[in-house]
Amino acid sequence: MKKLLLVNDDGLFAPGLAALRKSLKAGSELSVIAPDQENSGMSQAITVHRPLRLTKVERGYMLDGTPADCVKMGLRGLDLSPDFILSGINNGSNLGWDVLYSGTVGAAMEGALHGVPSLAFSLCGSITPEAFETASVIVHSLLYEKPGFLIQPELIPKGGILNINIPAIPLSEIKGIRLTRLGVRNYDGVMQQRTDPRGQDYYWMGGVPVSPDSDELNLDVVAVERGYVSITPLKCDITFFEAITNLQEHIQ
Repeated sequence: MKKLLLVNDDGLFAPGLAALRKSLKAGSELSVIAPDQENSGMSQAITVHRPLRLTKVERGYMLDGTPADCVKMGLRGLDLSPDFILSGINNGSNLGWDVLYSGTVGAAMEGALHGVPSLAFSLCGSITPEAFETASVIVHSLLYEKPGFLIQPELIPKGGILNINIPAIPLSEIKGIRLTRLGVRNYDGVMQQRTDPRGQDYYWMGGVPVSPDSDELNLDVVAVERGYVSITPLKCDITFFEAITNLQEHIQ
């Protein structure tokens, strides 16, 4: 029986977390720890300047911290020893450069830092309850039927994670699975200036994703836009190895 730790960045009562639980086989030993409110965009931030409060409820644990805090709490606070950490299913995509900001990906990366095989799942597009049902079916297939990640943990890279993005389209329209690398994710109107009722300006960060300017199916942003499930291996070591030789010539 596999021991699984489920986390996310959308909160304990998010539909994506419910869909993730639904995707799992009966008999798995589940522990669930999630933020007590939405923590999108937190990346791998941790809380160090105030205490953390953990609350046990029927569905699992709520923590007044970040997604990475939830992983740390499970592994070091509650002394859990999961075989795998599953993060998501996120309410929105985590493609291209967005992985650097993602709390969903950050939680999985935190698991990888602790040596636990970890996967991040996200749902991309116009998200409806039906889309989460489709995502649940696909996650079940990925975990237990397709490559069999849970029964072949060696496929999850040591020191890294698998970042999985699922198009929010009917199951019959999913074209397949693509192994991908990160693409470029740009947005229009990222910083929006607005005026409050007192006439003071404020800024709201958002924006609309720009369609990729490439048609390479080995890019995650392209694969998902074309209707494929994207699986991208990511690693914790972000050293720019190619630059070391050039720098070595100038730094003695």
